[in-house]
Amino acid sequence: MTDHDITLTVNGTDHELSVEPRTLLIHALRDEMGYTGPNVGCESSMCGACTVHVDGEAVKACTELAVRAEGSEITTIEGMGDEDDMHPLQQSFQEEHGLQCGYCTPGMVMTAAEFLEEEPDPSREEIREALEGNLCRCTGYQNIVNAVETAATDMRAATDGGEPATDGGEPATDGGEPATDGGNPVTEAPTDCDAAEGGD
Repeated sequence: MTDHDITLTVNGTDHELSVEPRTLLIHALRDEMGYTGPNVGCESSMCGACTVHVDGEAVKACTELAVRAEGSEITTIEGMGDEDDMHPLQQSFQEEHGLQCGYCTPGMVMTAAEFLEEEPDPSREEIREALEGNLCRCTGYQNIVNAVETAATDMRAATDGGEPATDGGEPATDGGEPATDGGNPVTEAPTDCDAAEGGD
């Protein structure tokens, strides 16, 4: 099978690589370029762990061919922010305990980011509907919805020139202490997790 030489633009950086025509975008990102934030879960577009943005649209990278993404702007969770400058969604997922193992978190954040661009003031029901294509085996979803709701409030406040609603205080519901300690699970997900076998 003849390889194709392509250039993929990921988080603002151009990468030249050779891939087989059948290479999926998720494998090009993780195996060829080292972007391990997007995770491999179900490989059938069911779980959403692999979600990235392609030209601003949330796309499940396990169903997108790498060659088709040439010429597009690809953003992964690593491009959303870092520990010193988190995206409001990354910050709110941490503060609201919207994660446990963290395997599904990058996909949740990427899906929610596109959603909030389109609907900056959503209801909780609309948030649930927007995330229905992203599965989580750990949290029961309540704190995930809290996190997206909090981020929406913060992003509206920032747009209006006001102060963000989050201030590092107590989460909206008593979800206990975050399961992660000292790391940053919302800027890059763990790469080795039992959820990978279960299709989180």
